[in-house]
Amino acid sequence: MTLDELIERQESERERQRKLKRRILCCTAAGCMSCGAESVRKAVAAEIQAEGKEAEMEVCGTGCMGLCSRGPLVRTSDDGALYGNVDAEDAAALVSEAPAAYARLGVKRIDTSAPFFTKQKKIVLAHSGEVDPERLNDYIAAGGYQALGRALAEMTPEEVIAEIRKSGLRGRGGAGYPTALKWELVAKQSATPKYVVCNADEGDPGAFMDRSILEGDPHLVLEGMAIAGYAVGAQQGYIYVRGEYALAIQRLQAAIRQAERERLLGSRVFDESFQFRIDLRIGAGAFVCGEETALIASIEGRRGQPRQRPPYPPESGLWGQPTLINNVETFANVAPILLNGGEWFASIGSGASKGTKVFALAGKIANTGLIEVPMGIPLREIIFDIGGGVPGGGGFKAAQTGGPSGGCIPAEYLDTPVDYESLAAIGSIMGSGGLIVMDQASSMVDVARFFMEFCMDESCGKCIPCRAGTVQMHDILTRILQGEGAPDDIEMLERLCVVLRETSLCGLGQTAPNPVLSTLKYFRHEYEQLVQPKPAAAGGES
Repeated sequence: MTLDELIERQESERERQRKLKRRILCCTAAGCMSCGAESVRKAVAAEIQAEGKEAEMEVCGTGCMGLCSRGPLVRTSDDGALYGNVDAEDAAALVSEAPAAYARLGVKRIDTSAPFFTKQKKIVLAHSGEVDPERLNDYIAAGGYQALGRALAEMTPEEVIAEIRKSGLRGRGGAGYPTALKWELVAKQSATPKYVVCNADEGDPGAFMDRSILEGDPHLVLEGMAIAGYAVGAQQGYIYVRGEYALAIQRLQAAIRQAERERLLGSRVFDESFQFRIDLRIGAGAFVCGEETALIASIEGRRGQPRQRPPYPPESGLWGQPTLINNVETFANVAPILLNGGEWFASIGSGASKGTKVFALAGKIANTGLIEVPMGIPLREIIFDIGGGVPGGGGFKAAQTGGPSGGCIPAEYLDTPVDYESLAAIGSIMGSGGLIVMDQASSMVDVARFFMEFCMDESCGKCIPCRAGTVQMHDILTRILQGEGAPDDIEMLERLCVVLRETSLCGLGQTAPNPVLSTLKYFRHEYEQLVQPKPAAAGGES
């Protein structure tokens, strides 16, 4: 396919969709699928056929529409209405054009003028609820692969990197490393072959951002990887995705086949000399394989353990060759940046944190689901306006960002802008986007113990500080929660935090103490109450 043919295909598909009276778009992300979305889609398809409306209506699956707490979600294209808690019995009403029948859905209609929708800014999730992830033509109709086509036809690799630099995009995997700088480091290496790796080993508790992007818009990630390959001089890409993400794997495999068939991936992409293949590597679900060097070891067929750095992957990565590693959300930002320009992207966000960030809202919050917000938005707006606050009148106590490497943010910092620097200043991190809310009934010592247990279980065991230190800290936290702790245990926890942070081999061990440190900093009184000496029982020995 050439770029001109791609644009013709876009117009043709758009015209086909315009002629339809109604497209009925069913969320078919994992969350809605788990509560019956597939049965809704089948029922609607059967109803369209029974009514003989195949020429004027169609039902499509889409990526995550965001408000997971109200799933299954369905949207109708002619009026833009969004319905929640839809079931198969609603199929006839969704297909009907009679006002009375259609009106029965009114009680399930969701107010899309609510802050949950109006306060979001969607770049990565712009196609969610619009594009069928299993149909390449849907992605092409939305402008898909035009960024890649224009990059190959009109830009040098250096100009592509310059546009990414202008955008200010930083890695969305957690550390926030400047994306253009990483691309430049790989591009300037003379050794070949080079590799592009997409880190889809999302393992934080409560996080499902990358999974949702892959399930809902796989071509967006493939296109971003191909652009990166062109920019750094690589011809081979790998997506390292955890085996638990069965639906994402299925859709990625289908998307790769579709793109190769149309010469959007593979040899002679867009009939140019550029070639780029993408293959999947399925991980076994080890959290440590989210660390770059452990991920590389796993792709190479070795045990997924980190190694000492330097050298860093841009110089010596996969099989000792220059390797670019970005995560799913980072690659998903690339095509929109090239289509709209780096300055457009840099105009969104705040300070040194440009663009948007996808978060998975979980825990004690009314609107659990997937959101995308501009960088710099106050945490309070995310939790109370978009998230709907704490249900049941429990009262907000803390929010945990950054997964097991992050920290717990108390109510006094609710007005903190959500960006890399501001979160770091209060002892947390952006992380990959997991955001867990806790109410007043939550024990912060128990929260710290939960994350330490996770780090203990997921430690690869290669270095002693992480292998032994996480066990020691978990034991102390468990003892404190069981009422068997002593005041000295708090001091020992703090000393162990320093040891892990300063001497662990990789980021998992170095950041494992963060939930303990942040809860000690903001909720120390909860620890102290639990280690107070117990009064002697009346009549007992003193």
